[in-house]
Amino acid sequence: MRLSNNFYLSEFTRSATAERLCIKNSPNNDAIKNLIELCDNVLQPVRDIIGAIRITSGFRHPDLCVALGSKKTSQHTMGMAADIQFHKNGFMNNKLLMDTIVQNCEFDQLIEEFSYSWIHVSFSCGNNRNQILKAFKEDGKTQYADITHNFKAI
Repeated sequence: MRLSNNFYLSEFTRSATAERLCIKNSPNNDAIKNLIELCDNVLQPVRDIIGAIRITSGFRHPDLCVALGSKKTSQHTMGMAADIQFHKNGFMNNKLLMDTIVQNCEFDQLIEEFSYSWIHVSFSCGNNRNQILKAFKEDGKTQYADITHNFKAI
């Protein structure tokens, strides 16, 4: 199923962990609508600007979230979030990806995950916070610092 010009539902539902654990990672109609909104408002516009974006994690069944160490209430379970990366000429440049989102899109949360290993982005139709966070480990636990007012795009 095509979600936008360049994004397909299969990109958002594939998961080796779900396959291994026999978790059916299929979104309901509401989650599909939210994925379309995420694509239309963030992912497709950014792709049109910088090029192909890799979805590393999209929709997640609540059981898959738990298996991955996340919460059942994650925006991923509602189709509102994706973890993404940008590669060009063999190099990953997630700073450019994040900057492009900040400069061109409305979003709910944008999280720079562990020194730009990937970017988490969410979109909540009509209820976006435009919040920018930085994920880091402290005492073995993931912590988040709000960098909304200190973030500098190139």
